[in-house]
Amino acid sequence: MKRFRPYFHYLASVRGPIALAVLCGVLYGAASGAGLPLLVKHVFPRIFSPDTSEVPLLQVAMVAAYIPFIFTLRAVSGYLNGYFTQFAGVRVLEALRLDYFRKLQALPLSFVQGKQTGDLMSRGLADTQQLQFTLTLLANDGIKQPATLVSALVAVAYLAVTSEGVLLALVCLAAVPLTVFPVRFVGRKVIRRAAQVQGQLGSVSSHFSENLAAAREVRAFGLEERETSRFAEACRALITSQMKIVKYAQALTPAIEVISAVGIAVTLVYAYRGGLALETFIALITALYASYEPVKKLGALSNELKRGTAALDRLEVVLNEPVTLADPATPALVGRLRGALSFRDVAFAYQPGHPVLEGVNVEIPAGTVCALVGPSGAGKSSFANLVPRFHDVTAGAVLIDGLDVRALRLSDLRRNVAVVPQDPVLFNDSILANILLGRPGATRAEAETAARDASAHDFITGMPQGYDTRVGERGAALSGGQRQRIALARAFLRDAPILILDEATSALDGDSEAAIQAALKKLMAGRTVLIIAHRFSTIRDATKILVFDAGRLAAAGSHAELHAANALYRSLHDRQTGGA
Repeated sequence: MKRFRPYFHYLASVRGPIALAVLCGVLYGAASGAGLPLLVKHVFPRIFSPDTSEVPLLQVAMVAAYIPFIFTLRAVSGYLNGYFTQFAGVRVLEALRLDYFRKLQALPLSFVQGKQTGDLMSRGLADTQQLQFTLTLLANDGIKQPATLVSALVAVAYLAVTSEGVLLALVCLAAVPLTVFPVRFVGRKVIRRAAQVQGQLGSVSSHFSENLAAAREVRAFGLEERETSRFAEACRALITSQMKIVKYAQALTPAIEVISAVGIAVTLVYAYRGGLALETFIALITALYASYEPVKKLGALSNELKRGTAALDRLEVVLNEPVTLADPATPALVGRLRGALSFRDVAFAYQPGHPVLEGVNVEIPAGTVCALVGPSGAGKSSFANLVPRFHDVTAGAVLIDGLDVRALRLSDLRRNVAVVPQDPVLFNDSILANILLGRPGATRAEAETAARDASAHDFITGMPQGYDTRVGERGAALSGGQRQRIALARAFLRDAPILILDEATSALDGDSEAAIQAALKKLMAGRTVLIIAHRFSTIRDATKILVFDAGRLAAAGSHAELHAANALYRSLHDRQTGGA
């Protein structure tokens, strides 16, 4: 129970339904645990006793009415308990998933990129569902079953006192503690398997996500059978682990029933020796049975708590991850920045002990068009990603206009930076909505102007619904070049003083590239531009070139200077352009 206590605050917003669920659970427990045994003790004898043969039918009917009263109270309170508990449960699930999703938005890219997408999805969907089910069951059976057990034990004590059968009551109750042993045994087995099941469920989700994301590659390379076999293997591993939990969990009820049967048999022998009246004995057995039933359900609840604990452990990998990219306590208030960049002895690593950048010192004046070149993995993208603070430096500082980026509010910083990635992602919304992401407060006319600047207006107006055409998931309804131009339109609309281009024209055909290069030349005027260059033809307008090698800034200068003095730059350039 202590494990879940920090999450009880999710119940604060549903205090009313929870209070009603508790009240109904107590009524259900009283009707089940004490109502049924007392019904057997007092109602049946008054109807079937020879002494009541002359009792008027109306009085008999009034006594018999106790039966539907008890069962109606039990049914209505059980229904309302379940309803209010489920209502609170879905609200808890909503809040938990929202907090999980919100936390993912706040974590650095290095954390998200270091996890499997399918596994993160499984944690946010399946694990939250499991935790919600556990908390709901805890709020439901955690009230009803203890109330039923206590009521049944009170009924046993009452029958023992009124029938002078205290010794018999002790015999009846002696078997109850024995049911704890199978509960503890099964619980130890379940908790070891529960985490394994949740992890394998994440693996299955990852296979799904990976396969759907690579649908074209699967078909192109004829990998359908291979992918099906991999998915079948993951499913078999999941089923094996699930059945191991089922094996132990399903053994709990029979074990408790056997112990209960032994207790009832011993009670029967003592009742015979004590000369107990039949109606008292039946009432006692009913109370005894009523006390074993909640023990069984509490045992099942114990197992469910173990599974909920495993789900919680997986969720806390995200929920408890420190948010390192937070706004400062007293942020520097800025409007539109000029865009002068300064990297001072910058070091960065995604994982401790594995530096990606080391000792980077460079000044990039405002309005500079700066190209970043170097072999794959040299640190070009990591260098650029430090500017909008997608990651924080491990050492040193990144400054804009003399201000450390960590001293700025993230919203203020990123409002001054526009990013056009090599493989842009569009959301499953209209073309207009995707362009307006660049500046959500912009008008439709401003979005259309940005689309014209990006050479996108003509193809957009040729679409079935024009700017209101939905682009599909990840922009699947558009070609690669069209997606790239929509991403460029976002950058035009954002009108930020700092522009980061990750080979932004790579997906365009020759005619479109020529038009976009002209538009980009206009866009880059007066702005600080970082071009992550994969093709040397895209850096002809660069006024400064930075050469990276193995995480270090190897050289900086113009094309002519670097080609003459830097062997790495000359080698990369000549290999791609066919130069000597």
